[in-house]
Amino acid sequence: MLLSLVTILLLLGVEQAQRTTPDFIMEYFQRQLQQMEGRLIKCEQDFQHFSQRMYDMSKEIHDQTGKMNILRSEVKSNVDTFALRLDRVKREVEYLQNKIPDTAQVDIEDSLLERQVKEEKLKRTSVIPKDKDCSSELVGIKSLKIVKKAGDVNGAWMKDPTKGSAKIYFFSGDRNGTILAFNSLKAFTDTNSTKKMEIISLPFPWHGTGHVVYNGFVYYHHADTNNEILKVHLNNRTVVDRVLLHGAGRMPVYSLSPHTLLDLAVDEMGLWSIHADPDYSGNLVITKLDHNSLAVEHTWDTNCNSRDAEAAFMICGTLYVVYNSHYGGRSSIQCLFDIHDTIYIESIPVRFFPKRYTSHSALRFHPKDKQLYAWDDGYQTIYKLDIKKI
Repeated sequence: MLLSLVTILLLLGVEQAQRTTPDFIMEYFQRQLQQMEGRLIKCEQDFQHFSQRMYDMSKEIHDQTGKMNILRSEVKSNVDTFALRLDRVKREVEYLQNKIPDTAQVDIEDSLLERQVKEEKLKRTSVIPKDKDCSSELVGIKSLKIVKKAGDVNGAWMKDPTKGSAKIYFFSGDRNGTILAFNSLKAFTDTNSTKKMEIISLPFPWHGTGHVVYNGFVYYHHADTNNEILKVHLNNRTVVDRVLLHGAGRMPVYSLSPHTLLDLAVDEMGLWSIHADPDYSGNLVITKLDHNSLAVEHTWDTNCNSRDAEAAFMICGTLYVVYNSHYGGRSSIQCLFDIHDTIYIESIPVRFFPKRYTSHSALRFHPKDKQLYAWDDGYQTIYKLDIKKI
């Protein structure tokens, strides 16, 4: 009986062991699989992290390469600009050397030299000879003709006085890089004028409304600079010359036209620049420029102030400054400056413009037409002038 009981217990133990061995092996394999799965997940995470770092590094390298290309372009542009300005300085030095006589050949007594300097300051006489056909002054404004209303509130329009052409040049806005050209005033005023115009794209945009067209070139204030004037050929759209006008661009030329820091003008004597000098109580300064080389020929400090001024123009070497009010009153010429000192300014009465809209943003004198091409609050206007010989 006891033996039978032992036998039964042994048989039960073997059976239990047979059942336990597969479960143990399965649990072992499951643990191994879980460990392998954990390692695979970690490998995948490490790979994703590595891929992200590679992407970030690639992006950073790409960004740095772009910045280097931009810096390289800026350096190249600065080098090219420096070369142009260096060439400009060389030509100006040569020009001054040609203009200044050899001191060894000049024999002037000190007293005579001092007297000449005093006369220069008192009379403010010009070093530029007065042309025989340029002895005239503005007497009044005969008539007003509103030609058209087009473009922005501020702008300028004009003709080239040296070419004898009827072509109209249209500059809309106080910052732009595109000129519209029309073959004639009739083409400009025609209802289908947009189909008859020529679009001229400049290499650099302009700033303000102080540009002029002269002898097949456009002269304008280079945008994003204080005092750089560019000379651009209208046919091939290339920069022919440039100059930095000393002392200019620190304040608006006219307080009622704050968008304009440099104003260019043309008369019978050629090309002029007008700017206001904060060191001279805001008075206007006029500069005679050589239209070929943009060299400065002479500069005059005037007694005309920029306060309440809206525009100005030149006739035969005389500056005529137009004033108004901030509320848009009637424009009038209240200050003159004659570089030749031949006009008795004290006896000149105030010259009023015919009643019109608000304020001029540009006035362009045409010496042959004896007319002012005005931009009046978006209206293109022509003033016929009364000019007499003196």
